[in-house]
Amino acid sequence: MQANPPLLHGVEDVMAGPGAPEKTLTLDAALGHASALLGRDPAMALGQAREILRVVPGHPQAMLIEGQALRLLGDLAAARAVLARLAADQPRSALTLFELALVHGQMGEPRQAVVALERALGLKPDFLPAWHALAGALRETGREADARIADAKAVEAATRDPVLVKAAIAMHQQNFQTVEAMLEERIRMLPRDAAALRLYGEVAWRQGQLDQAIARLKRTLEVAPGFGAARELLVRIMQMGPDVADALVHASILLEDEPDSVGHALLKASLQVRLGEQEAAGTIYRGLVARGVDQPRVWLNLGHVEKTLGNQADAIAAYRRSIALDPALGEGWWSLANLKTVKLTGEDIAAMLAAQEGIEDDEQASQLHFALGKAYEDAGEAEKSFEHYARGNALRRKGIEYDPERISGDAREHAEIFTAPFLSSREGQGCQADDPIFIVGLPRAGSTLVEQILSSHSKIEGTMELPDLMMIADRLHSRVEDGEFASYGDVVRSLDAAALTRLGEEYLERTRVHRKEGKRRFIDKMPNNWMHVGLIRLILPRATIIDARRHPMGCCFSGWKQFFARGQLFTYDLTEIGRYYRDYVGQMAAFDREAPGAVHRVIYERMVADTEAEVRSLLDHVGVPFEEECLAFWRNRRAVRTASSEQVRQPIFTDGVDHWKQFEPWLAPLRDALGSVETAYPQVPEELA
Repeated sequence: MQANPPLLHGVEDVMAGPGAPEKTLTLDAALGHASALLGRDPAMALGQAREILRVVPGHPQAMLIEGQALRLLGDLAAARAVLARLAADQPRSALTLFELALVHGQMGEPRQAVVALERALGLKPDFLPAWHALAGALRETGREADARIADAKAVEAATRDPVLVKAAIAMHQQNFQTVEAMLEERIRMLPRDAAALRLYGEVAWRQGQLDQAIARLKRTLEVAPGFGAARELLVRIMQMGPDVADALVHASILLEDEPDSVGHALLKASLQVRLGEQEAAGTIYRGLVARGVDQPRVWLNLGHVEKTLGNQADAIAAYRRSIALDPALGEGWWSLANLKTVKLTGEDIAAMLAAQEGIEDDEQASQLHFALGKAYEDAGEAEKSFEHYARGNALRRKGIEYDPERISGDAREHAEIFTAPFLSSREGQGCQADDPIFIVGLPRAGSTLVEQILSSHSKIEGTMELPDLMMIADRLHSRVEDGEFASYGDVVRSLDAAALTRLGEEYLERTRVHRKEGKRRFIDKMPNNWMHVGLIRLILPRATIIDARRHPMGCCFSGWKQFFARGQLFTYDLTEIGRYYRDYVGQMAAFDREAPGAVHRVIYERMVADTEAEVRSLLDHVGVPFEEECLAFWRNRRAVRTASSEQVRQPIFTDGVDHWKQFEPWLAPLRDALGSVETAYPQVPEELA
């Protein structure tokens, strides 16, 4: 045997062998030919390697090819013998150790595979396939923590690869077709390259292909469960859709892997909040501040949770701490003002006025103006209050896209679609479950009060404003945008009995994650669902629909002076919110005509004036017996996430009914937009009835 000749180095011997062409080959060419045969004909590669070894006994490259060919042919014991002998002879050959490890793995010897791979990586730390193999071998031996470290090392090795660097640059330049072709070739060659797989998922996400991105990232995590960056991207994509519960599972794994990561803790807590797990989220936030994480946003998020849970003193303290750390944090000031039962002081006003100059972000500046509006309102300075509300609304309106014409058109289309003959033609179809109770209307119309009353009943669970019905409706609308149908009416009319049942069952399945108490009935308080009452009637014909309605001037002004965290884009202009209210009244009136009795209307002022009678009527419509606790709803300690969270934790009071009148001198645009809807209230004007 030759004494340790360099691996992959040939000598100029002349030879021929099985499968060689008629002409003679140099040793280098023969080795290259044998190596090339491995992928398509390992038996021929084995013959070529052995012919080389006959001419040059002990040649390291030929022995390596012999061992590889034997492994591919399934003769693992012979492969192990050849490769073990070569590894002893060539102790600094990382490739030989890697091949030996593959044989050990296939023979069910993961511990020996780990030893060989660790030796290989000690020689060649950027050996990507070896890191992948080591992660798998470690998992087989039960060393999950070490396997996750190997996953991370594999990713680290891959990120230095020039092919992936070039692909990442192409992605950031939005050359998506180019980068996908590069990554597909890379993954074909290295199917366990987690870094390439993650990048492949990110490319899909950047192109708006969320389902494909999720599938690719899940594949990445099958290959490398310890790849935290891939899991984090997966969580952030999944939380955009309906899979929030699944996203929480992955966020929990992230935090288990890195328990000291503040970012992962915040990500998990945010998902728990979305799923209604307020106390669990609070535990995370309280744990962070106990660890000394003294960040404004952490305190702000803690304040949101404490508010939702009804811990007002703790919420105030948290909000106060957030603005002490960052006086220009408009969201902190607004959150404090938005407790409704808290009055900001003259010192607070001075601090906010001083902070105005340092705020460059329009959203933060907008929230600061809303807080100043509330502070001046509490101080009885209506003109200054209105001025700041107007400035806050103007900033907020500037940053959003809202088309009032589309809302008006959709309301008219709804009236044209959901006629009595059409609804009658679908009688008996749809999912027959009566679980959901939908509370619809406008925000600030008393819907939270109605929800609190109903959720105080022993048979009804309150959840939150659920987006699921709107997502189903948006999916139907997208079929028009994609050109499949000419109009939304055509989409709705195309739904057969099976499709209607399937959509109803989908809604129940999607919302199941929010039902924590095991009660048969539950509340969906998304106010915007008034736009979809016809769809509700089709897919869930036995569901209860309650329309919470308040005087248009009071309701719209209250909505206009409320900064909403998301949605409710119509509320930032007095004319637009008045028009929206009018469209809502018109559509609901049309539905009342075509489906009499399908909707139970709760007039806020009547609920305030004669609570017991209205509560009894409400419960009767829902189909549950009267319970005294529904009258003592303020004792219900359930989590409440809306702007009225503090108000519904005290008995009904009448002060807010006509509160808007002190601002009447500046509300002409709202009054003009409402027109006869205001003067006819609580009745519907003749032209809409």
